[in-house]
Amino acid sequence: MADRLEGKVAVVTGGGNGIGKACCLRFAQEGAQVVVADVLDGPGAETVAELGGLGTKATFCHLDAANPTDNLTVMQTAVDTFGALDVLVTAAGISHAGYRSGDRDGDLQMLARAAESLQDPPRGLLELTLEEWQRVLDVNLTGTLLALQAAARHMVRLGRGGSIITIASVAAKVPEAGPVPYSVSKAGVWMLTKHTARSLGPAGVRVNAIGPGFIETNMTQIINEMPLIRDQFLTTVPLRRMGLAREVADAAVFLASDESSYFTGEILHPDGGFYTD
Repeated sequence: MADRLEGKVAVVTGGGNGIGKACCLRFAQEGAQVVVADVLDGPGAETVAELGGLGTKATFCHLDAANPTDNLTVMQTAVDTFGALDVLVTAAGISHAGYRSGDRDGDLQMLARAAESLQDPPRGLLELTLEEWQRVLDVNLTGTLLALQAAARHMVRLGRGGSIITIASVAAKVPEAGPVPYSVSKAGVWMLTKHTARSLGPAGVRVNAIGPGFIETNMTQIINEMPLIRDQFLTTVPLRRMGLAREVADAAVFLASDESSYFTGEILHPDGGFYTD
């Protein structure tokens, strides 16, 4: 086991699957104690079991990202269980209203709507319902704010500093990389990251974002079942492949560790070169 995060306590929202789970595993490998928070209790408990197999102290806490009380409970659990809260990763998120990790039918519906929007560009915007819009923003943007606030209160009170890592997306800067509500929510996450970096910096709390590109997770798995669409996506990626959740988690380890001690208000893009500015 490495020791880049030795002695640190980390909370990872959305820790039951995908990027969140990869962050939990990498943090454990680097010596952190981990609170796994997820709306899906089964996958969350499975992640905790895997962390235990690595010799890591970990616990699970149920979290609906859009629920203020759940967020307060998760952060308090970290402090009560491990005595501190040093790192937060806000990986809980949805690609569309009604999304559930591993829901193949839901993913197919989203992909079909995306294809229709390519053929008829106004359609995706004009047929977007307020309910669809609000649900994605509630989870992705408001959920990030709630977790960030709840964690930062402990970090400031404890006086140990800390590192908050928000999971944005390349869609925060490239609108065609996601549906309207998703792209807008992730753009909001990126601006929230910059604002809170300025607010929390004097307290020694760093706030940075990761903006992944096309990453192989349950959320994107359906694309691999459609080779023509997948290959079309990959022509826009200079490295010509999708990324791995582990590669995003490696960036999170850097931002969580003291190696990034002079980084705040920044965004890292593990995206294979998709976004070049």
